[in-house]
Amino acid sequence: MNKKEQIRAAALRLLTKNGVHATPMSAIAKEAKTGMGTIYNYYPTKEHLINDIYIDIKQKEESLFDHFSNEVPIKTQFEKHYTTTVMFFIDNPLYFSFMDQLHASPIITEESRQTGRKAVDCVRELLEVGKNDRIIKNISTKELMQFTGGAVFSFVRWYLADNTEGKQLSLTNQMKMLWDAIKE
Repeated sequence: MNKKEQIRAAALRLLTKNGVHATPMSAIAKEAKTGMGTIYNYYPTKEHLINDIYIDIKQKEESLFDHFSNEVPIKTQFEKHYTTTVMFFIDNPLYFSFMDQLHASPIITEESRQTGRKAVDCVRELLEVGKNDRIIKNISTKELMQFTGGAVFSFVRWYLADNTEGKQLSLTNQMKMLWDAIKE
């Protein structure tokens, strides 16, 4: 892990644990085992660092969606998208915590948000194809994205907080309910 990645990882741990306002750059430097000057060489402000973490997570999320194909049914692709996204956040709870806390924050710049939206362009396209083929309800794609994203976050939040058995079955049930909600 290079120095920039160490700083980002330390910031991610502290920001998700303590929150933005309770995490000074000096604490991030200490956690990253580096000096303040080194941090400021990479990030002139904490906001720049937070936006870099956001973009890094969104780029990792984007890499999950190389599986969309016109030869595969829309429903199958949607189910794979939902399951893959949920498992990405379950497997990376700090990413989830960061996005859950900060994705709507004014700290995230419009430029970062545009990069983040690009990360899910293929999902947007999948929904558009589904709407055009009358497989998915003819509701604005923006609303469909918000609805399905909310379902992902709600399920992951519950999954990470609940200690009961049967969670894999619940994932299947949630996916079925979500599909039933958006299908034509």
